[in-house]
Amino acid sequence: MQYRIRAGRQTVTVDETLLDRAVRYVDPVRARARMAARLQLAAAGGYTGAARSSRRLGAWKPGGGSADADLLPDLAALRERSRDLVRNAPLASGAINTVATNVVGTGLMPKAQPRRAILGWTEERAAAWKRTVEQEFAAWAECTACDATRTQSFYGLQDLAFRSALENGDCFALTPMIERPGVRYATAVQLIEGDRCSNLDGKSDTPRLAGGVALDEHGAPVAYHFRREHPGELRLTTRTWDVVPAFGAESGRRNVLHLYGKRRIGQTRGAPYLAPVIEAFKNLDRYTEAEIFAAVANAMFAIKVKTPEKTGLSPLESAVTGQTPGSTATDARESNWDGTLTAGLVVDLGQDEEVDSFTPGRPNAQFDPFVMAVLMQMGAALELPVEVLTKRFQSSYSAARGALLEAWKFYRNRRAWLAEAFCQPVWETWLAEAVARGAVDAPGFFADPLLRYAYSYATWHGDGPGSIDPAKEATAVEKRLQIHLSTLDQEIAEYSGGDAESTLEQAGREKAMREKHGLESPAPTAAGQGARPAGDDADKADDGEEDAAPPRGYGLTLNLDNRMGGKSTRKVDFIEDADGHIVGARETVTHVVSEVTELEGAP
Repeated sequence: MQYRIRAGRQTVTVDETLLDRAVRYVDPVRARARMAARLQLAAAGGYTGAARSSRRLGAWKPGGGSADADLLPDLAALRERSRDLVRNAPLASGAINTVATNVVGTGLMPKAQPRRAILGWTEERAAAWKRTVEQEFAAWAECTACDATRTQSFYGLQDLAFRSALENGDCFALTPMIERPGVRYATAVQLIEGDRCSNLDGKSDTPRLAGGVALDEHGAPVAYHFRREHPGELRLTTRTWDVVPAFGAESGRRNVLHLYGKRRIGQTRGAPYLAPVIEAFKNLDRYTEAEIFAAVANAMFAIKVKTPEKTGLSPLESAVTGQTPGSTATDARESNWDGTLTAGLVVDLGQDEEVDSFTPGRPNAQFDPFVMAVLMQMGAALELPVEVLTKRFQSSYSAARGALLEAWKFYRNRRAWLAEAFCQPVWETWLAEAVARGAVDAPGFFADPLLRYAYSYATWHGDGPGSIDPAKEATAVEKRLQIHLSTLDQEIAEYSGGDAESTLEQAGREKAMREKHGLESPAPTAAGQGARPAGDDADKADDGEEDAAPPRGYGLTLNLDNRMGGKSTRKVDFIEDADGHIVGARETVTHVVSEVTELEGAP
């Protein structure tokens, strides 16, 4: 039984429960008062989005579980479907590749930044210590000995760990000490897929154990349960687990790094990056496959033959059997044409037969607009503009730049997360061993946590975003440096992932080499030369810009092509002001000129 009440424009409906029925059977008066109270409570809500009586929303009853209750039961299916899309769906694979390429690229490089104020160091001492530490770390990170499997460098491990976290929702990294002959450091990194982390012996989740992660009373991980083999392994496996403490009992050393994006309070495991769009990607992949099949099927129909009733072979039967009209005795016909197509064909048709052209309906003209509209919504969920998701830049310079800037907000966020969750902990773990072995001098490193922080602090930089208009962006960098909005070190790190010290050292060496060989250094551009409009005017100029003007201030005469036995010539004279700056150009086109291409006014 249902009870209804009208509250303004809203009709509130309350269903009678089993308890309500029991109360009504025993005491109808109390049951009536009970239902009135329930109706008043239901009508008190002010959000139409929560209306339970709405015809459009009444059937929408999402669960209200905790972060783990909503995720963990579905995590295995989400992982498997995400991997399948990455393997077989081009757009899904492209999304993962695009994010990994821009976030990790060739690898995030550390820049040691010892806190001089805490350590009481001079700038020179800090710079010398920084060089020593970075050289020692490079010797470890660029060698495959840093990988427990000895197959990748630390920068390859970054890419693999990040991709695994995107595809599977999370990734684990162990930091075992593996002594090997000829290897300077024992610290190694061992990556583990999320499938292997599960409750010991398949136990059910509890408030202290969820998804293979054991928690303390504060919700902090204290241990991880890992199966010794992958549950999907083809070889014969044993159901055995290893319980790995999250931190060393006495040293506090990190034993396990858990890479996952935490989106809800109390979330123990991570969801795949593609989770919100798995269904959309799969349906779009099916739709694309169906359109391709339809286009192929349409391409197979060249013509159609009209025959008397029940005397021809249907197109579907031809497609299934591989036969053409006249290829079997039962399909014999009066004409001399067997249904095949050849060049210069003359067809002698039988009585009451005629050949008609076939008008294909594929490719579907609405396919591209529809797919792009769907991808715009999917890109919003993935934080990738549709231009970046599809690698399709067909609009203006301003639109392309806006799309890339929006994408790079996401890339920088994910890069900072990777540095915090993986790179920096590995750096600190390695540095502790380097100090313990005496390779790096760091007094008080193990005695004082503040000093340890001061020694361990580092920043991580990766590949730059590249340039759409290098000249304009270089001008912007110059202006930022002039008004002290940035530093040369920051600009170099953003552009190429390098640092000012090594860049200037290399520039000094190159300058000395040029002087040694009698070569002049590149002259700086004169102030005001090649000035461009600023702001929106610059964007408009770039939107309509085809080719940049030649940088030299003299006329050019170019032979372009043959026309009626002569040559077409275009002459461009550049106009200079009193200071020698190019302020305009004049073009002259002639069609009969000398056979010799001239370069007038060249220095």
